[in-house]
Amino acid sequence: MSRRARVEPVPGEPAAVARTDSERVLVVADYHAGIEAGLRYERGVELESAADVRLARLERLLDRTGPDRLLVLGDLVHRIGPPDGDEVDELVRVVDRVTDRVPMTLVPGNHDGGVADAVAERAVDLAVVDSGGIRFGPVGFVHGHTWPASDVLRAEVVCMGHEHPTVKLADEVGGSRVERAWLRGRLDRSAFEGHVEGARNERVTETELVVVPAFNDRSGGTWVNVDGQTFLSPFLPDALPDGELYLLDGTRLGHYRRV
Repeated sequence: MSRRARVEPVPGEPAAVARTDSERVLVVADYHAGIEAGLRYERGVELESAADVRLARLERLLDRTGPDRLLVLGDLVHRIGPPDGDEVDELVRVVDRVTDRVPMTLVPGNHDGGVADAVAERAVDLAVVDSGGIRFGPVGFVHGHTWPASDVLRAEVVCMGHEHPTVKLADEVGGSRVERAWLRGRLDRSAFEGHVEGARNERVTETELVVVPAFNDRSGGTWVNVDGQTFLSPFLPDALPDGELYLLDGTRLGHYRRV
């Protein structure tokens, strides 16, 4: 099986199916449950909650892909710090509905500091792993806000979230639009030297890095093809010098800096 075949995007969706040695894993990133409550608190922005819409989309993906597990690549909730109120309500509903069907794993992101406690208090079944990520056979998973564990870097494919990659597309008459996109390509191990033990292990074959688009369409993103944009992850863009962009419908746009 090729490295690319290990992680296949679900056409038209900000989600992928990763094939490990023993499971088919549905992968989503940056769900940001409770984002409307967070935006109200942070910016005074009033938006009607889309919690039901998000959950329905996730359940349709479970129906469509029939995975053995759901893995969330961080930022399951939105507000940094312990979730509260509407955020907890949405979090518990999501975890309850998912774990009625399949096991659920969270690789915690920078917004997930209080998730484990919030879940434990309500006895819902969510496995929260170390922030350095986790590896299931040939596929590694990390949020991307901090340096990954060395075992994750030994995977054939590494999936990450955090960046919310988007692409700004312009037409010939000056109009433009911004779309969520996949960013993927060869992982450059030199970007991890001095931060991850054994980053340049010569026994490790070439690794592909897959940056997964945000599941939540209200969470913004990094315009990766616009000069002057600063990446959020400490190892991007250095770890992905030849990354290519793909739209959610599978359209290949080419090198992200030349789109």
